[in-house]
Amino acid sequence: MIDEHHSPHDFETTCQRLSDAVPANGFGLLHTHDIHGTLNAKGVDFAPQCRVFEVCNPKRAAEVLAVRMDLANALPCRIAVYERDGKVIVSMIRPTAMLSMLSDDAALTNVATEVEQTMNRIIEETVSA
Repeated sequence: MIDEHHSPHDFETTCQRLSDAVPANGFGLLHTHDIHGTLNAKGVDFAPQCRVFEVCNPKRAAEVLAVRMDLANALPCRIAVYERDGKVIVSMIRPTAMLSMLSDDAALTNVATEVEQTMNRIIEETVSA
């Protein structure tokens, strides 16, 4: 359900490459959550770097919401970049897996498949050498 990819780049470079790959693949970067910074600012000693990127393709989001408005809870898609055991990881929850748990609508399956292919491309561009 969660796909993880090791990045050959340092944390900041990986985040920048992801930020560049998102619009290059027709998605928008809606927000970036700095989990490390937020937790530490709240007094929680959290050492590893971790950012969560909310990404969205408006056309695909509208298609999903036209079928089931309650699936707004599953939007936007997220891609995480974090440190673990001295490595930089880029991961996502596969849209096909998530939507299959929430709906068996064939139209949504097709949308999820296309979104997942694009997100895989974004991640591959991010972690390529």
